[in-house]
This record gives sequence, C-alpha cells and structure tokens, in this order.
Amino acid sequence: MLPTGTDTFNEHWRGAGPEGARTVLTAGQAMSYASCASFLVLFTLWDYKIAFAVLNFIVCGFYMAAISYKALCVLLSVVRRPEIRVEPAAGGADELPVYTVLVPLYKEANIVDGVLAAMKRLDYPPEKLEVKLLVEADDAETAAACLAARLPVFCEVVTVPLGSPRTKPRACNAGLALARGEFLVIYDAEDRPDPDQLRKAVAAFRQQPADTACLQCKLNYYNADQNVLTRFFTLEYTLWFDLFLPGLHALKAPIPLGGTSNHFRIEALRELNGWDPFNLTEDCDLGIRLAQAGYRTKVLDSTTWEEANSRLWNWVRQRSRWVKGYIQTHWVHTRSTLDLLGRLGAWGSASFLLTVGGLSAMLLLNPLYWVMVALWAFLRWKLLYFDFTDETMTTYTVWSKLSWVFCGAALMLFLANFLFVAMNVVACFRRRLWRLIPYALLSPLYWALISVGAWKGFIQLIHKPFYWEKTQHGLHVAKAEPGALAGAKEAT
Repeated sequence: MLPTGTDTFNEHWRGAGPEGARTVLTAGQAMSYASCASFLVLFTLWDYKIAFAVLNFIVCGFYMAAISYKALCVLLSVVRRPEIRVEPAAGGADELPVYTVLVPLYKEANIVDGVLAAMKRLDYPPEKLEVKLLVEADDAETAAACLAARLPVFCEVVTVPLGSPRTKPRACNAGLALARGEFLVIYDAEDRPDPDQLRKAVAAFRQQPADTACLQCKLNYYNADQNVLTRFFTLEYTLWFDLFLPGLHALKAPIPLGGTSNHFRIEALRELNGWDPFNLTEDCDLGIRLAQAGYRTKVLDSTTWEEANSRLWNWVRQRSRWVKGYIQTHWVHTRSTLDLLGRLGAWGSASFLLTVGGLSAMLLLNPLYWVMVALWAFLRWKLLYFDFTDETMTTYTVWSKLSWVFCGAALMLFLANFLFVAMNVVACFRRRLWRLIPYALLSPLYWALISVGAWKGFIQLIHKPFYWEKTQHGLHVAKAEPGALAGAKEAT
C-alpha cells in the first residue's frame, strides 16, 4: 500500500511539461489561435458577407469530411468485421500469466458489492489474478465498504495518496506502480465484463505481433431500456464500439481508447509512463500516444456491460468531461504540426484530426448551424443573402434571392443527419436491437443534447481545465445481470 500524503504520480509523470495536458495551451498555440481570430475579425470588418461565406465553406468542408470518415469506418466494419475473434486461452495457473485488474473507486461505497461480484465471475485462476481497488485516501466511506466486504484473496485495496489533480488517471498510475502482471486491464466500478474476457485477451495477445500493445473490448449497457436517455446512450455506444472503432482498426489508424476494458501489455504501458493525470480523457490520449510510439491498438470481440447514465444532469456532467478531455487531447497533440506528422504520418494525423478534433468541433458547431438555419427560415436573416446577379435578369431572380451560405449549411445538416441516422440504424442491426430502431430515427435529438454537454465542457475548459466532473453510478432501477440486454449478445 502506498504511503498517504505523497504525490509521485503528479510531479514525475513524463508529460507534466508541454507534452501533457498540464499545459493547456503553449505560448505558440495561444499566439496562433489569436492570430487566426484577429485575421477573421479584420476580414469580417472588410466585408462580412464574403468573410462569412468563406468561413462557412471551410467549416462545411471539414464537417463533411469528419462525418464521411466516420461513415467509411462503419462501412468497413460491416463489410470486413476486422475485430479480433478468438477462443479463450485454455489451461490453469501454470499456463496463464499474471493479470492485473485496476478498478478506480471514488465515492462508490454503494456499489462495492457489485464490483466484487463482477471480479469473482472472471474465469481466471485466482493465484494468477490481482485486482487492485484504487480508493482515494480521503474516501473513508468507500474504504470502509471494501474492508467490510470480505475481499477475495486476489483483491486488495490500494490507497491513492492525497494530491492534485483528483482524477481517474492519477489513481490508475498509483495502481500501475504496484502491478505485477504481464497484462493489465482497467474496469470501472459498475462494469460487468464477460467472464472469459481475460482469457480471450491472453489468447489474442499471444496471436498478435509484439507491437500490438493494447486490445480495446466493446462496451455496451445492461440497463438500456431504463428510460429514453439510456436507449439513446446504448445506440451511441453500439455505434462507437461495435462499428466505428473496428473501422479504425481496419484502417490501422490511431484508436482513441474507451475509458474501460482496455487491455495492455504492461511493459508498453510503463514505457509510456502510464496515463496523463491532467487529461480528463486519459484513455483517448493514451490511445494516441501508443500510436505515436509505434504501437498498435486493436479491437477484441468481447463485451463489458456497463450502466448507462439515466439522469439528465448527471449525463450532461459526464458528457462535458468527455468533450473537455477530447479538446485537451487535440491541443496536446497539435503543439507542432511537423511533430504530429513525424509521429503518426499523414494518414494517422488526418485520422486523429477528424476523429478527436473533428468530433469535438462538430459537437460545438451544430448549435450554431441550427441557429443559422432557424434565422433564415423564420426571419429571412439578411446576412444570409448574396445578390450577385442583376435583378432585371428574371431567369436568375429566384437564385439571386437564395443564400448560398444557407444552402451550404442546410445541405450539410441534411446529409450529416442522414448519415448519422443511417449509422445508428446499422448499429441496431449489428446488436439486433430491433426495438431501438425508432430511437435511431430520432437520434438528431440526442445529438442536440450532446452539444449542450459539449459547450458546457468547452466553457469549463477555459476557467477550470482540470476539474473532474464525477459521474454518479448505481442509478439504474433494475440490477440487471450481464447480458440481460435482450438480444444484445454478440451478434453474428
């Protein structure tokens, strides 16, 4: 157990300087963004209509590139099924390596019993399994719940020393420092992994070349039908983990990891000095750093069942943290364009920009375009009119009254929403979630809700860059068992 009051995972992390999220923006980045903003202001003062049209053209192009790239990944996933599919590794303690499981817990006393039940269900020799429950030094309630729960012999409580920032990655670094396993996996407090997942990961690592340093398992929800929000959330996760990430796998592109069920070769993880304690999406950041170091991340066809956030404000807080962390990660890895190209290559860099930066930008831009379309539709906003033709030329009179800015925005919104809906419907087919198809057709409404969380996170990044929005777990009404999601077991 680590001594309380020390903070070795903050000060000595490799990325504590400009390479990590501890530095929000470097002086060069701040100057670059300020220069772009100044140019845009001067351009607008010179001719606001032309400036608006040019900016809209650039934004629409990037927006469609990002959504088209996501659609390409989904298509590849449907056609090729690139994820790794293996039989679980056989054998007992003599044939299997030591496997470390890290479970960060913070104010989770109410679900400690569920955590331990999930760990006991893992089909792995107890003498080769070490589960480390990472509890913050000042979280007396969770620590007491762990001590009262009669921990299995393979479980131990690791006290995370007091320090700043108070984040999940910092706690994970505390566990990594004590890990003995050849392989390591992260599970969240509410996770219910497939019992054979560790054996599948061992079998997959044995089949893959040494540069495969990480296996990302699929995530889905056991309380999908609790309410409308959990149904939409289930669609989102199914699309992301069953279709989008396998598509990135097929393209050999950098994969932004999910926050749980990523299995690592522990040597590679230590080579990268673990997780950035200042990054709020340390998983996404680590996936990019693995790619930059020459390692591959692949998707393993095994599912971990989680609890979908069922309360609106709790969901918004969680979403704001995710988007805030994605923007952090984008800024961290775009300190230098040449450096990014050198580490990821042209294709990997483009994929990173479209996946991490592109996703964040889309979520922030959506409300602006909806407002623009509404202004044109209801107020015939004059800023959106461009009369380039002579009004006496009756053949072109109708076209001269149209705003090309509006047409571009409207077309982009229509195509993006069509692709978004289509991908969600495909996700329903992949998991055989037939009952969620009506919600897939209404998914743009959920997209609007995501943008609310995105703007909350973006604004918070300015004044509270390292604040961790805690997600409350254990809110589901029915304590569903793994696989209780009807029809959701691995579809073929």
